[in-house]
Amino acid sequence: ESPIMSTYLVAVVVGLFDYVENHTSDGIIVRVYCQVGKRNQRKFALDVAVKSLELYKEYFATPYSLPKLDMVAILDFAARAMENYGLVTYRETALLYNDQRSAAANKQRVEIYVEIVVAHELAHQWFRNLITMEWWTQLWLNEGFTTWVSYLAADSIFPDSKIWTQFLDQSTDGHRMDGLAESHPIEVDVNHAREIDEIFDAISYRKGASLIRMLQSYLGPDCFQRSLASYQKGYPVVSVKFKDQKLEFEQTVLVSGATGEGKWIVPITLGCGSYNARKNFLLRSESESLDVSDLLGSSTKEDHREWIKINVDQTGFYRVKYDDNLAARLRYAIQANSLSATDRFGVLDDSFALSMACKQLLSSLLSLMSAYREELEYTVLSHLISVSTNVAKIAADATPELLDEIKMFFINLFQYSAEKLGWEPKAGESHLDAMLRREILTALAVLGHDLTKSETTRRFHAFVDNKNTPLLPPNTRKAAYVAVMQTVSSSDRSDPDIVLETLNFMISSEVRSQDAVFGLAVSSEGRETTWRWLKDNWDHLMKTYGSGFLITRFISAVVSPFSSYEKAVEVEEFFVNRSNPSIMRTLKQSLERVHINVNWVRNVQEEKTLAEVDKELAYRNC
Repeated sequence: ESPIMSTYLVAVVVGLFDYVENHTSDGIIVRVYCQVGKRNQRKFALDVAVKSLELYKEYFATPYSLPKLDMVAILDFAARAMENYGLVTYRETALLYNDQRSAAANKQRVEIYVEIVVAHELAHQWFRNLITMEWWTQLWLNEGFTTWVSYLAADSIFPDSKIWTQFLDQSTDGHRMDGLAESHPIEVDVNHAREIDEIFDAISYRKGASLIRMLQSYLGPDCFQRSLASYQKGYPVVSVKFKDQKLEFEQTVLVSGATGEGKWIVPITLGCGSYNARKNFLLRSESESLDVSDLLGSSTKEDHREWIKINVDQTGFYRVKYDDNLAARLRYAIQANSLSATDRFGVLDDSFALSMACKQLLSSLLSLMSAYREELEYTVLSHLISVSTNVAKIAADATPELLDEIKMFFINLFQYSAEKLGWEPKAGESHLDAMLRREILTALAVLGHDLTKSETTRRFHAFVDNKNTPLLPPNTRKAAYVAVMQTVSSSDRSDPDIVLETLNFMISSEVRSQDAVFGLAVSSEGRETTWRWLKDNWDHLMKTYGSGFLITRFISAVVSPFSSYEKAVEVEEFFVNRSNPSIMRTLKQSLERVHINVNWVRNVQEEKTLAEVDKELAYRNC
């Protein structure tokens, strides 16, 4: 007999399975089930589950409420995982791991991913299953909290994983979604059952988790457990100027790239020249000033090496815009490796977001990026690659005449790390280095770096001739595939035809439904082909994927990359007679992203100094 529970938490799984088993110190039986023959791929998840149950029992001061916990790998599963009471279901990729066949990039993804996913779902055994929200309006309380606490668990169980640095991706996704006018408060009214799928999004999970982390960091763990706060949609941008040994703060709320209404009580943390010289205070009004002379010393001479970083370790859910003086100091600090990895990430991420919102010049972002030439920290460098990819896409639409030099700058930017990492794995290197090699080589191939393209193509042909060749291990295959596809010519098969062939393969029976959306990350050149394909196949897509959240991924992936008003109108006209409650929020958000791109393109086109800055950066150190 089960305890009292919500009906949506009931699960029954029927199939032929094998399992491995362990138990907690208080006798809870824990099992991991999967297809027969994959027994050796389950031990990692089993260990994480046992350790998570032990941790939560102490942290929540409440024992796990059932005598057993089963976790099952499902062959084809649209959701990442589901916290069914005592019978948690997962995608195979979220639970199983083959150390012999996985690339180091996949090893990192699975080990960290499994840590987070398993810890997240097991936290739900308390926060949702034992105590269930009254209605879906309070979804963020479950998902935001369990997302945050899953990182807390991963940090406790695997202290060397640098998991809080990787949590920055959660904050970034939350900011990106929350910058839209079509965002929503973390507590959102749900009026129709079909609206539920759409709020399982970056606001409920990532903004919720980021707010909880911000409060926990500012208040301290004890006080945090006694007090939580809720906010309206949008997030604050805190502008900072330095004058006469004082910092002048001004806050605005950013929504859809424009200034919104309201204000926050913002927990400001700052460091001056050292992480030992810090101050905290609450920014309660729209503008305030703070004397920092005691942190900077008695000298009245301005020293550009004396950096000032707001939002230390990026624990606050807000953006920071620095004046030219403070920005120059931070560039110097980044070049000198004086900032922590989380702060190097944060400075870059804030600058990118502000540029996209037309609150900062693209040339300022590019100048900042030049300070990261010797960056080797995985999370920071991976984000630098992501920013460069987005900038290249917007430049292709806004200033195609500058695109070659922008790409040249990015190629030069990544040369140091590419040379350090090399092509071959090094004895004793970390899995993060292996992941970096994959991302750097892929980025250089995408940017059209001739040496990278020729070398990856050589290795690809060796791989075609001999699948066991050591020349193309799993870590570098993506770079090779990108390089080879860039050599397609009209004498072979044209690009639009290949894009169309890939899209059709993606929704064929050869690809699991859960994986179909991964083929939608098309290039700028493939946008139009993909949009036509979506329209031609819409009825089939709705019939196949429309019952869950996967259909919303199709819309956001295909619509969001556009950057013209004309395309936004075309999209609106297509969907005017195809409205459905399950897709409307995503459609509005995607169209809003198109309008944000339109404004960004226009803003870049109006920059007077961009060409000069771009040229100087492209040919620096060449």
